[in-house]
Amino acid sequence: MARCAVAVEPGDPPRTTTLVLWSQDTADLRTGADVGEPGTATVALPHGDGVRTTTVPALRLGVAEALPVLLAARTSTDAHPAAVFWGTAAATALGLVARGRLLPGLTPAAHDAWRIGPLDADDTHALKTLAAAMPPSARAIPLPDTDPPVLALAEPLVRGLADAVADTLPRTPAAPRLTGSAPFAAAEPQHVPHLRAWTDQVAAELDTGVRISLRVELPDGAEDLDDLPDDAALRAVLQVHSRTDPGLVVDAADLWRDGETGLGPRARLDTTLALRRAARLWPPLERLLDRSVPDALTLTDTELDDLLGTAAERLAGADVAVHWPRTLVRGLTATAVVGDTGAPGRAGPGLGTEPFALDWRITLDGTELTAAELDRVAQAHRPLVRLRDRWVLLSPDLARRARHRGRTPLAPVDALAAALTGTVDVDGEQVPLTATGRLEQVRALLSDPDGGDEPPRPPTALTATLRDYQLRGLRWLDRTTRLGLGCCLADDMGLGKTVTLIALHLLRAERAEQPGATLVVCPASLLGNWEKEIRRFAPATPVRRFHGSDRVLDPQPGSVTLTTYGTLRVDAERLAGTFWDLVVADEAQHAKNPVSATARALRRLPASARVALTGTPVENNLTELWAVLDWTTPGLLGPLARFRARWADAAESGTDPEAAERLARLVRPFLLRRRKSDPGIAPELPPKTETEHPVTLTPEQAGLYEALVRETMERIRASSGTARRGQVMALLTGLKQICNHPAQYLKETAPRLPGRSGKLDLLDELVTTILAEGGSALVFTQYVAMARLIERHLRDRGVPSLLLHGGTPVARREQTVHAFQEGDVPILLLSLRAAGTGLNLTRADHVVHYDRWWNPAVEEQATDRAHRIGQTRPVQVHRLVAEGTVEDRIAAVLEAKRDLAEAVLASGETALSELSDTELSELVELRRAP
Repeated sequence: MARCAVAVEPGDPPRTTTLVLWSQDTADLRTGADVGEPGTATVALPHGDGVRTTTVPALRLGVAEALPVLLAARTSTDAHPAAVFWGTAAATALGLVARGRLLPGLTPAAHDAWRIGPLDADDTHALKTLAAAMPPSARAIPLPDTDPPVLALAEPLVRGLADAVADTLPRTPAAPRLTGSAPFAAAEPQHVPHLRAWTDQVAAELDTGVRISLRVELPDGAEDLDDLPDDAALRAVLQVHSRTDPGLVVDAADLWRDGETGLGPRARLDTTLALRRAARLWPPLERLLDRSVPDALTLTDTELDDLLGTAAERLAGADVAVHWPRTLVRGLTATAVVGDTGAPGRAGPGLGTEPFALDWRITLDGTELTAAELDRVAQAHRPLVRLRDRWVLLSPDLARRARHRGRTPLAPVDALAAALTGTVDVDGEQVPLTATGRLEQVRALLSDPDGGDEPPRPPTALTATLRDYQLRGLRWLDRTTRLGLGCCLADDMGLGKTVTLIALHLLRAERAEQPGATLVVCPASLLGNWEKEIRRFAPATPVRRFHGSDRVLDPQPGSVTLTTYGTLRVDAERLAGTFWDLVVADEAQHAKNPVSATARALRRLPASARVALTGTPVENNLTELWAVLDWTTPGLLGPLARFRARWADAAESGTDPEAAERLARLVRPFLLRRRKSDPGIAPELPPKTETEHPVTLTPEQAGLYEALVRETMERIRASSGTARRGQVMALLTGLKQICNHPAQYLKETAPRLPGRSGKLDLLDELVTTILAEGGSALVFTQYVAMARLIERHLRDRGVPSLLLHGGTPVARREQTVHAFQEGDVPILLLSLRAAGTGLNLTRADHVVHYDRWWNPAVEEQATDRAHRIGQTRPVQVHRLVAEGTVEDRIAAVLEAKRDLAEAVLASGETALSELSDTELSELVELRRAP
């Protein structure tokens, strides 16, 4: 029916309205559905200066039957213009119904009927605009009993369809049983003339065609504020506005004196009803209800004060505006000012330890008030005050701030946070803030990471050439730490964060009269890399590991001590016994859980400066960012609960863009984030090509997959709570292992490997090609057991390889990395979690992800082991995906279910345990290729 025109035949009551689908070709009316047989209809079409009638094949549908057809036509590319028009009208009507725009009423024949209403000015404008766009074919059914034929007007037809939709949708088969009454519930017309008074009263209460406002003006006889005596009282004049014609506004006095104002016959009643509702919000308006003509209200000082305070906001929420006279100045503003207390503190631009002072700067039209004027404002006992030969409105909040002005102490880190965001919390309200003095110097320096001094020359002891972006990073690190603040260098992995931190250590040591010691905390797999880089780029710097059973802590001036997060947890007391000049937390996401033992131990380390290094400052949610920055600069983001309530929840949900922007202003100076793709960062980095390889399951894999789904889904459907979640996790793990290789799932001790897994067969092909081209590859998998199977399979093929996983001892790790980088073996097998960060493996020009991780960021970190500074060849990334399985559909599920996507990013596979049985079944079902 896509090519059919559509017209409307109004009915009484509206739910009996008929949609007429008509066409010159009967074939267009065949739907294949049981919606009745086509008949005929008489339509009138433009012909010359008039219209001509013709009989055409037609199909008549009720509103409920027609809605799906109309909505489908609205988005169809080949639908008739009349069908598109009525589809748009139906969608508009559905939107109004969804917003609760329903009113009970009676038709002229006293039948019960719902109608669209109440409508505001935007709703009315939308319907008028829609009617103006109606094509002639959309109103081709002439009015009955008209000769010559007369076509209905467009706007009543549009309103009629909207009323028909409103009158149809509430009348479900269950509605009469739920309400216990047939009127306004049953589909059959109910003749209920006795309900007319009730429906008229409901409509009068809800569907007012007017709104009201208050116009505050000078008292009678006063032409200007200068004419006001000290005890003068202002008046609030009641105004009446048309909802359908926003330009039509009259005083209530004129409406009562002359009913012909264009507002309609119900205007006085509607005004009274609107005034009664407003009086519930602001009781002084009740005095107007006691008058025969509700014209104006003389305001007492208390009422004016209330109106200047919260009453106007309450009224505005009920669509009652308050208009102030133009001659009345409202230019008084109060701005929070934070600056030095005047007490002796730290010299120079740093924050120091002395508190800053919060005070108020009150201005009139941008000019600060004098002390005498401030006293006058503070002593004012009414909401009008005389300043600079003018009467000025004084809000209660501003008067209170003038009376309580003074210096409130703010902790340095709280003052800095307020200066960076431009607002400060005062009694639960965010008010604008201006920083002054030393605090403004710090704010200016932090807000412009590329401004200020020229980039520092590399320290003389550094035996490396820093790139421009590394020099800018060094300047930023040096400036921030010299201010006594911590920070997070969050460059992409592979951009040289390690050498930049080595340069910072050397720079601080050269500048100090007595160089301090630096402590680097990192994963065990990176100890060798740090020691190697320090000996290479800072050969004169003493470096020692604090790790192993025979560890000795003896930091020397200007030295670097290397330790691991594991050692820190068990030996925090000894490490906290030294005051470090600089503490560096590499791969700082290891402390992203603020209540973990690692995070608690890290916080115990005393230091002049703290720097976090991570390529993923926010891997899952903003709580991780809080954990990192609250360690580098304690107190900057406030307590975690307040941080989530004030910043994180709004930023993550997108409900408050202003809060997200304030958070960005606060965090930006302490978080330097550069990506490889940024212009000018790493132009020499070779390209990266990513390919997804679909793999077909072998018959053995398919049989195991379907059997596991069938058996486990039965248990899942019969379980609940923790038991169900455990079953889901077991199912997902088992399916991924089957996709890898049956031997991994079956835990075979001496399995036959070739020919049983599509993934392993494809890996064979990739390895053959890589070796033939003289390349090297990293092969990542989540499972150490699978890595061992691949290692054995490659060994059987005569392909040398090495394996690196979380259980590999530190010394063995370093030997393995060195051997691969030197080209001793072409294939390095890695556990994704244990080797996905920190390592420099630029020998590889291929990266294979044998199985998929739920968080793409983890895979990207693993890929960056090869695609990083020092890589000279293009890198090819291969992702192996089992076709028709949970691996194949997880990406689509995450894209389609945004709420689930956020949960998966936050908690991985655990979030999938909350899927319904149906959703889970659809996710894991094996779909074989046709």
